[in-house]
Amino acid sequence: MDLQKQTAPAATAELRASDADRDRIADILRDALAEGRLTADEHAERVEGVLAAKTVGELDVFIRDLPAAHQRRAPQVPSFGLPAPAAIPADPDENVVAVFSGAVRKGRWRAGRRIHAYAIFGSVEIDLSEALFEYQQVVIRAISFCGSVEVRVPENVSLRGAGGGVLGDFTVDSLDAEDREAPVVHVDGWAVLGSIEARPKRGKLVADILDRVQRNIDKGAKGLRKHLDH
Repeated sequence: MDLQKQTAPAATAELRASDADRDRIADILRDALAEGRLTADEHAERVEGVLAAKTVGELDVFIRDLPAAHQRRAPQVPSFGLPAPAAIPADPDENVVAVFSGAVRKGRWRAGRRIHAYAIFGSVEIDLSEALFEYQQVVIRAISFCGSVEVRVPENVSLRGAGGGVLGDFTVDSLDAEDREAPVVHVDGWAVLGSIEARPKRGKLVADILDRVQRNIDKGAKGLRKHLDH
């Protein structure tokens, strides 16, 4: 079957593909590989095409012969912790780049809404365990080529992930914070012949959250004393 000759419906074929669109197609291809519908070579070839695709039409051709492409999609319900499209800027607040080197961001620093990490034959470490969270939603877009990107978060935030690997490893240990107002860190991207890993740093907590909880307790206690005085 010549996939390149397939065409998407005219209404959507010319729309520019988003990272979420590429991730959705990559998930379908990964499932097809696991089910034995695609060989390893076919899967690798199609994933390379997904990474290079510019439009929705170009993406659709890579799954046109798979059952998942013909299933009716359920209405999308916003997932807790996923940032709304308008909430996160398209341009990064900060770039962390390691080319044949290492780059580390750690300690007491202010985390922006969007951080881009690039590890090209190098290693990037982004440690948020002592960071100041000025925004509830933080997106880390990671690209690793023959390198590694390591993300660490405190235990009292939420951690989400969506990405993949091409002869590489993409691993995110999902985490749900008990506090619904706690920061949410969303890690996405691609690991090509490299690795991307995100997980909580045990024993580390965001002090700002604890301070806010303590302030709420103090405020409640103050109100109770005022009520008792009356």
